[in-house]
Amino acid sequence: LTRILEVEPFDALIMFVRTKTATTELAERLESRGYRAAALNGDMVQKNREQMIDRLKRGSLDILVATDVAARGLDVDRISHVINYDIPYDIESYIHRIGRTGRAGRLGEAILFVSPRERRILSAIEKATRQKIDLMELPSTEMVNNKRIADFKQSISDSIASGDLDFMRSLLEQYQHEHDVSTLEIAAALAKMFMGDRQLLLKPGKERPTRSRAEPGRHREHEQDREPARSPKARPPKQSSRESPKQSPRQAAKRPPKGMERFRIEVGHQHDVKPGNIVGAIANEAGLDAQDIGYIDIQTEYSLVDLPKGMPNDIFQDLRRAWVCGQRLELSRLEPLKKKKKGKREAKKATP
Repeated sequence: LTRILEVEPFDALIMFVRTKTATTELAERLESRGYRAAALNGDMVQKNREQMIDRLKRGSLDILVATDVAARGLDVDRISHVINYDIPYDIESYIHRIGRTGRAGRLGEAILFVSPRERRILSAIEKATRQKIDLMELPSTEMVNNKRIADFKQSISDSIASGDLDFMRSLLEQYQHEHDVSTLEIAAALAKMFMGDRQLLLKPGKERPTRSRAEPGRHREHEQDREPARSPKARPPKQSSRESPKQSPRQAAKRPPKGMERFRIEVGHQHDVKPGNIVGAIANEAGLDAQDIGYIDIQTEYSLVDLPKGMPNDIFQDLRRAWVCGQRLELSRLEPLKKKKKGKREAKKATP
């Protein structure tokens, strides 16, 4: 990621992740690397959110690490890039994400990180957008080092152009006279002092396979294999294990497994919802991994979904207010199934 940030020229960018925790962790990592980055998530009060967006507009902040929900309504002309650090599980979120860049008639760039097990989601995105997402060439050590050298030289030129060097020039002339050293040696020593413990150049190492550069366009999408150390635990939703339209009502009414609760959401087939839409929305809002979301039964006007027991009330309320396919989820718990006298089972909608 940081290699891409070093080589890819950008004005400002939004980096999308799935969970609130990930926004903070990634923003802190980027800050430690010297980037002006900040986390934007649902825990932030409106006043702080407005201040952060104002910093982004004024140029005192360059990178926002955000969840899909927190970035809603964000409109900043400076944003030249969107990085999908975590691939979205539903097409609607993806389209909203890339719409954050290329504002005011400017060209925008979008980069997409994809792990091998997420390729099915990538194919679904390509099919829905009718656009081929080409592979991106990973910046090599040589490319990064060349960029760093160019930036270092430019910083020297900028310092000379800014003027106000009389005092330092006089001081260095005095030092040169006292120690009989060349100006080049003095300049090299000052550069070393400026760098401190930082290394200007990356050490040569094992390079990854070269990728092909995408063709230019309105949005230039890229795919990258993730580092194994940061491959997301979430797996792409498998429709066969989520939605079971051929199941009989008796099968669909089975109690949820141990440790799970059954919920009702007010979105169904008539809203063109798919299991991936539901999984993506819940995973984003609740900070769950996809494998923690159980059985999904999509009906005409509503759907049933099994989620882990003990959901905190604040997450429950967030999910009630979440939107999927133009519909609010209006999440509600179902009462435990009880046997009726005639031997039939019934699932009743409980009060939220």
